[in-house]
Formats: sequence, structure tokens, C-alpha cells
Amino acid sequence: MIANLKTILICMTEQLGTQATSSALAYALSLAEQAGARVTLQAASVELDLPHAWISRLVAELVADENRRLRLSAEGIAERARSDAAAMGVLCRTETPQLAYPELVAAVRAQSRLHDVSVIDAEPDALTGDRGLIEELLFDSGRPLIVVPSGYERFAARRILIAWDGSAQASRAMHDALPLLKQAEAVEIVSVSGEKDLSESVPGAELAPSLAHHDVPVTVVDLAAADGDVAETLRTRATLACADLIVMGAFVHPRWRELVWGGVTQALLRSCPVPLFLSR
Repeated sequence: MIANLKTILICMTEQLGTQATSSALAYALSLAEQAGARVTLQAASVELDLPHAWISRLVAELVADENRRLRLSAEGIAERARSDAAAMGVLCRTETPQLAYPELVAAVRAQSRLHDVSVIDAEPDALTGDRGLIEELLFDSGRPLIVVPSGYERFAARRILIAWDGSAQASRAMHDALPLLKQAEAVEIVSVSGEKDLSESVPGAELAPSLAHHDVPVTVVDLAAADGDVAETLRTRATLACADLIVMGAFVHPRWRELVWGGVTQALLRSCPVPLFLSR
């Protein structure tokens, strides 16, 4: 049951040049309300540093002002989160550290390891600090991550799509998502051929009985990738199936290959019509 989720981490960062609004905060609070879970909000701000001691006093003052603005913005987010959580009856603890980016990533990663699931806003741009944080959490937290696209401010998991390729990562994601799968009204196991050879992987038809033993209402769909584009095929299927969530193993290929050549994970992180439940 969804009530098995007891602790949720919300990851938010305030950094220079970011003005986007957050959907992850409201989404995670909604999930916590439905699950009866506790929430930790990590509203961290990236501390700007001066590279040289001889830089001008004016520049130093500008940097100090920006650090102050970022810190106050993070504290404002934390205050609103506490207020919204209290109104929903959700227990919410907040942290607002201001750290250099590497230390910020380490702090969020450490918190993620202590929670059942982390929730973060989607970041389409692969070269930003927020996308870097998403990837670090996927590679090094050991816990699942829900990536929330803009506009999704209420958790729902009535209809779930499992992107299944038989990999260890897909298996990990499926098992991590069991609390959500067990309370869904309909779950589709979707295998898409086209990016790689699936002939020697465990087929979705063999996964279905395992999920059925957990009382998951499951069906199996095998698709061929349209024009060889697995990610676009999954996006289209999610839309046609009115899915609330896609469950998927992340970064099946080596990280350098995903970075250079791209892959399904990168493509869906760049654009996805529904939230992504990812494990690795």
C-alpha cells in the first residue's frame, strides 16, 4: 500500500539564474498527505564564491547581496512549505543550508539515502546544476526519485506505465514502486523494441504474473519504436493510456554514453508528459 511510504524528501535549490516555479513541492506534499508520510524539505541555496582575493570591493558586495537574496528565497520557500504542510496535516521538517555546489550535492545526496523516496522538479536543460543534482541522486543515492514536470501539483497514481526492458535497473524501479503499483487501478508493462535487442531479456509477459501475485492489476503491451525513438514511443503511450506516472530504470547505458549519445533516460528527463519514478 501507498502507506508503506513513510518518509519523503523534497529537493529544491535556489541558484543564480533560476526563476522557475516549483511543482515538486505541492506534488510531494500531496503524496505525503495521501500516504500519511513525514516530509523533509531540503531548500538549499548555492553559495557564490569569489575566485580571487583581489577582486574589487564592488563585485564582492554584489556577490554578498546575491548570496543573501538566494538564502532569503530558500528560507521563504521553507516557510511556505511549513504553512502548506500544516494546513494539510503533514509533518514537515525544513533545512535551508547555503553551500557551494559540490557540498550542496553531497548534503542532498546524504539526506536522500535516509528517505523512502525523493521528489524533485524536472529540469529540461542537461547542462544545469539542477539536472546535475538529479543525475547524482540517481547514480549515488541508492533510493528512488520522482521527477515532476511543470504543472503536476497533485500526486496521482491510478494508472501507471512501467517502461520494461528486462534490465536490472528496470527490475529495481519496479520493486521500488510496488507500494504505488499495488494501489493503482491499472498498470501497463510496456516493452519497446528499437533501441536495443530485447530477445534475451525477461519479457513483460513473464513479469506480469509476478506483479499479479502482489495483487497488481497488470496488462502487457509490446510496441515497436516509432522511427526508432523509444522515448517518444513511451511518451505517446503514456498519453494514450492516460497514465499518471511512468516507472522506469534509469541510465541503463554507461553514463558517458548517455552524455555523448543520449538515451531514453536523458530524453525523458528532457521532456515527459507525466512524472517519472526512477531507480538505478
